Amino acid sequence: MSDDRGRGIVSDLDRRRPAMRWSLRLTQGVLLLATLLVGLGPILWTAKGALSSTQELLREPLRLWPSDVRWENLAAAWTELRVGHYLLNTVVLVGGSWFVQLFVAATGAFALSVLRPRFSRLIYGAVLVTLFVPATVSLVALYLTVLDLSLGDTPWAVWLPAGAHAFNVLIMKQFFDALPRELYQAARVDGAGPIRLFWQIVLPMSRPILAVVSLLAVMDAWKDFLWPMVAISDAEAHPLAVALPRLAETAEQNQVIAGMLVAIVPPVLLFLVFQRHIIRGISFTGLKG
Repeated sequence: MSDDRGRGIVSDLDRRRPAMRWSLRLTQGVLLLATLLVGLGPILWTAKGALSSTQELLREPLRLWPSDVRWENLAAAWTELRVGHYLLNTVVLVGGSWFVQLFVAATGAFALSVLRPRFSRLIYGAVLVTLFVPATVSLVALYLTVLDLSLGDTPWAVWLPAGAHAFNVLIMKQFFDALPRELYQAARVDGAGPIRLFWQIVLPMSRPILAVVSLLAVMDAWKDFLWPMVAISDAEAHPLAVALPRLAETAEQNQVIAGMLVAIVPPVLLFLVFQRHIIRGISFTGLKG
């Protein structure tokens, strides 16, 4: 039986050839540079625009770095555009959405994967079906429901609908299915009920997937524009994603870009801090893209 380990597009014999080896290194270097440009390019352009004058942005939009760095743009955006106020609104809405999504995904996946009620497969199929329904299709029905419950212009109008996120339930159930079922059986023999089984057995072993779902929940809520604009009519309660386009109609362009830079920094820092748990969770779930 032949050994297929390590076999890929380029064989080990080809890798030993100097020409092929240098070609592979050059290709890897070019791909890495292209990835850096695609990933860091928009962030660097935003930083450049935030530190430039409006005249320079209009005169030389492709300039790599401002000729006259203006750090005061960030302070002006914070005070004149009240970016700090809208950033606080964003943190409140994102924090509540994150908690609701994590709670629904963890408890729903636990019920479907571990408890397995009688109609669990039917329920799981119904959850999966919602993945094929575009969010805009249910927008009107969701808005009318929020009005009927008198939740309009409150954070609950954003927090509660965030829990209906089937994809988070899907990947968390996939992770729970991969955990050893012997642990569940042993815990039940020791007298552990569903709550204790969930809190003391499943959750401590699920930190990687909790990090992944947390990142997806935060990213989804942080950049959400349409639903917060529809659900919250009070301009003072809008998050940054909704406030910045409105402020761009009257404010200086460099100050608006400075506000965009402020909106970019928190999620980037969040990923850098928890990247180890996130990458580990992605490898467990097989999530790609």
